[in-house]
Amino acid sequence: MSEESGRRNLRMPSDDEVFAVVTEHLGGNHVRLRCVDGETRLGRIPGRMKYRTWINEGDVVLAEPWDWQDEKANVEWRYTDEDADQLRREGHIQ
Repeated sequence: MSEESGRRNLRMPSDDEVFAVVTEHLGGNHVRLRCVDGETRLGRIPGRMKYRTWINEGDVVLAEPWDWQDEKANVEWRYTDEDADQLRREGHIQ
């Protein structure tokens, strides 16, 4: 934690990543994502996250849309509820 505001330096999206909110769990390692660029994508939870990071509806995640199929994306990172609140306060997501 830095200064008294409690602001933390969070992982920000790289050029090919976008913020997204999980709207639906589709079973297996797939989720429906509502991305900040206005797209709704099918999100894939990669094996490296599948059992370590539980992803629920309403979670804020970083998604990396596929180059060859823009309607699909890999989930790269999940933010905690506190981090998501901070992102909303700072205007990164709705």
